[in-house]
Amino acid sequence: MKDIIEGLREVAVASVADAVDKVCGKRGYMDECIKPRINDKRVVGPAATVLEAATDEFLPPQHALDLIDEAPAGSVIVIAIQGGEPDVAVWGGLMTAGAFANEHAGAILDGGVRDLAEIRRDYDFPVFARSVSPGTTLGRYKTVASQVPVEVGGVIVHPGDIIVADIDGVVVVPKDKAKEVLAMSREIDQRELEQAKLIVAEKSLRKGLAKYGRI
Repeated sequence: MKDIIEGLREVAVASVADAVDKVCGKRGYMDECIKPRINDKRVVGPAATVLEAATDEFLPPQHALDLIDEAPAGSVIVIAIQGGEPDVAVWGGLMTAGAFANEHAGAILDGGVRDLAEIRRDYDFPVFARSVSPGTTLGRYKTVASQVPVEVGGVIVHPGDIIVADIDGVVVVPKDKAKEVLAMSREIDQRELEQAKLIVAEKSLRKGLAKYGRI
C-alpha cells in the first residue's frame, strides 16, 4: 500500500477522480464545499474515520482525540457528522497540534474548522472542511464511533480508503481498488500530456480531441 500511496502523490487529482469513475463505476469526489481552509498542500493517505452525532450534552470529542493519538502516522483524519448544525467547528488548534505531533497527513471534515491563524502559523497543517466557524461542538455534537464507514461530502469513506486531495478537491479511492485506480490515473495523466502537446503543436484543440477523444 505504501507504493500505491506514493504513486497517488504524483498523479493529478482530476485523473484520480476520472479513474475512480471508470474503475469503480461510481463517483469518488466529494462535494465542492469540502475545500482547503489552511493552505494548498496536497494530502494523500489512508482514512482514519470518526462519526459525530447531534447532542445537547457537553462532551469532549473523545473518539477523535483517541484516534489522533492511535492512528498510524500518515493517516488522514476524516470526521463526519449526523444531524444538528453542520457549521460548527469539529476541528481546531489543539486537535491540529495532536495530528501534527503524530505526523498525520491531513484532516477532512464534514463540519467546520476554527483557529485558522494558529494552525497556519504554528503547524501549516492541511485541513479540508465544509466551513470555517468559531463555534464549538460542545453541547451540539458528540463522537459516537471511530474507524467505521462514514459519509462526507456525498461520498462513503471506509477506514483505510485512500484520500487524495488538493486545490482541485477531495477524492476517495476505495482501498480494494487502489492499485487499479493508480494504474488508470497514470494512463490518464500520460494521455492528457500527449494530447496537450499535440494541441499546442498543431494549434488546434479539435485535432487533439479527434486523436485522443478526451476533454
